[in-house]
Amino acid sequence: MTGTLVLAGTPIGDITDAPPRLAAELSGADVIAAEDTRRLRRLTQALGVQPKGRVVSYFEGNEAARTPELVEALLGGSRVLLVTDAGMPSVSDPGYRLVAAAVEKDIKVTAVPGPSAVLTALALSGLPVDRFCFEGFLPRKAGERLSRLREVAEERRTLVYFEAPHRLDDTLAAMAEAFGTDRRAAVCRELTKTYEEVRRGPLAELAEWAAEGVRGEITVVVEGAPERASGEIDAAELVRRVRVREEAGERRKEAIAAVAADAGLPKREVFDAVVADKNAVRGG
Repeated sequence: MTGTLVLAGTPIGDITDAPPRLAAELSGADVIAAEDTRRLRRLTQALGVQPKGRVVSYFEGNEAARTPELVEALLGGSRVLLVTDAGMPSVSDPGYRLVAAAVEKDIKVTAVPGPSAVLTALALSGLPVDRFCFEGFLPRKAGERLSRLREVAEERRTLVYFEAPHRLDDTLAAMAEAFGTDRRAAVCRELTKTYEEVRRGPLAELAEWAAEGVRGEITVVVEGAPERASGEIDAAELVRRVRVREEAGERRKEAIAAVAADAGLPKREVFDAVVADKNAVRGG
């Protein structure tokens, strides 16, 4: 019989948030794959657990190379436990490759649910939580970051991002440029830890605050774009939205269809706006 891959959520701050099953899985697993073995040691000591299984590192730098080894262990009947530094494996952390490889081999994959920075930040943000998108980390380069933000400028669902503290001010400034200075947001810092802080306000105001320097683990929650009536969107704005999607790699036909759907307009109206803009450029 093949083994089982267990994805285990770990505390994002307060160690007492560890799910009860985590201690049992840590003590009973045949193999524990940890993003940071030193952090794993501190976690097991805090929980009073003595792992009996083999402990191996599994992080971004060796994820591709170590995945086949772990799959072999699973095929041999081992129970493999995957833990990352905080939160759930695969969510902006190592894990996706191993899960995909296990699924391909028909190996059972299960999870020990645990704390989530994404859901915790959403709940604390004070912004709508009925529909949301998790966007992970933005590109480090300024141009790529702004381009990525412009792609979702008209997204009506609440947006959630992770960010490094030393890039937070630049990211918030880019968000203000792409989404508008008055778009509401919340910066959630050091969630569940001693110095937890949630800062809420317009993007421009938050960018100004972050320029003074911010420390800790950061999750940013941004309000979705307001829904606009069809008559509020002029031809130039429709053309801009199509162009943003084309720059992101979409074909023009698909970009026009998507913009029309988002705006609640006939595709023909968006198409005509794009053609008129093209002709105006040629004529100029």
